[in-house]
Amino acid sequence: MILDEIAAATRIRVAKEKEEVSLEEVKAKALSMEAGREFPFEKALKKDGISFICEVKKASPSKGLIAKDFPYLQIAKEYEAAGASAISVLTEPQYFQGSKEYLREIAQEVSIPVLRKDFTVDAYQIYEAKILGASAVLLICAILDEDTLKEYFQLADSLGLSAIVEAHTREEVEMALRAGVRVIGVNNRNLKNFEVDITTSQKLRSLVPAEYVFVSESGIRTPQDIQALREHQVDAVLIGEAFMRSHHKKEELARLRGDEKETRVKMCGMFREEDMNYVNQVKPDFMGFVFAKSSRQVTKEQARIWRKKIDPSVSVVGVFVDETVENVIETAKDGIIDYIQLHGQEDNKMIDWIHHEITTPVIQAFKIRSKEDIRRVRDSHADYYLLDYGKGDGRTFNWSLLEGEEPFAKPVFLAGGIGPENIEEAVSRFHPYAVDMSSSLETDGVKDLEKMKEVIRRIRNV
Repeated sequence: MILDEIAAATRIRVAKEKEEVSLEEVKAKALSMEAGREFPFEKALKKDGISFICEVKKASPSKGLIAKDFPYLQIAKEYEAAGASAISVLTEPQYFQGSKEYLREIAQEVSIPVLRKDFTVDAYQIYEAKILGASAVLLICAILDEDTLKEYFQLADSLGLSAIVEAHTREEVEMALRAGVRVIGVNNRNLKNFEVDITTSQKLRSLVPAEYVFVSESGIRTPQDIQALREHQVDAVLIGEAFMRSHHKKEELARLRGDEKETRVKMCGMFREEDMNYVNQVKPDFMGFVFAKSSRQVTKEQARIWRKKIDPSVSVVGVFVDETVENVIETAKDGIIDYIQLHGQEDNKMIDWIHHEITTPVIQAFKIRSKEDIRRVRDSHADYYLLDYGKGDGRTFNWSLLEGEEPFAKPVFLAGGIGPENIEEAVSRFHPYAVDMSSSLETDGVKDLEKMKEVIRRIRNV
């Protein structure tokens, strides 16, 4: 399996590194450094609530290149400013395009603990981690026997480094506990087929006593995922791709935490140069490019150019109608959009495919004409629901259909005929996650700056 392949390549890499700088030299340098007993990585993860370990990662074997532009120092500083408890830095060069220099520079620039994320197969790497400025190393049960795991944990401990010991099964959790470790991470990704199931952490949590730090890794995308892990007393989560693909890391961390905020505003159907200027003036939370055939359609090339001109505080949504899944995924990978909105006959199979390939959140739109439509919404695998009348003619659906309904499991965008004249009613009655507007912001078929300003003014007054 891929893990064994990576471990074998790492052994070859470390052997070459030893020829350049000997084990004795690296060991002597690491031992000459102060080995404090504060273990800041563990302290950071023991704070109240779920702690976030945010990962600096350029690529992965399962997803390929994640970040074409890779200003790793800027990314690390954004994580710290956003409130991350710790930072994970990939140093494996072949499969993840990582580098030890990324770790060294980041550890020098941030004040929060840094984890060396690599495939530890030799004590040499632990001594190196100390020299590079790491506060913790990763030990993976699946590539280490029990005696070696215990040896490496004790070595890290003697150097003042924490070790997050990664397990995937009951047997590996029990192995980690016998080794006397203090931090156990459960990887929700099956390393044989790369399938992700966050219930893996939930199932294995009961095996780990409360005094240990328990970390859930991989596949965490939504506030609902975080809440489910919180309910299982998970201490921390390690998230990479969801943050790396986001252009707004502070907002993404706030979103995952479930931090409360007033109803957000999405302004859709931007298709002129002036529209980008209007967006930058009013700064809605979201703006939308319509890639489907319509009077407001834009091309990927236009969107790519305009994206660079949009204020970075505004998240960009791409609207698709019965587009191929490959094109949707490619548009997201290109960095043109932060969210995918599906507005056609797309089904859960397509949404699952998107979730498997990328971490870009999916908004699924539904035409609401009856209670049966609301039941269909609840069956969706999307990360967000959008409730609409469905014809794009500025009409609202029958809002009374929502009366008496149980809260939805996912955040809701309320759309269809919402504008300056009724936005206050929509927000005060339903408290949606966001309101979505397009034609109501227009005069003679084009966006009207004064109407956009009025919407922002009214919603902030609710």
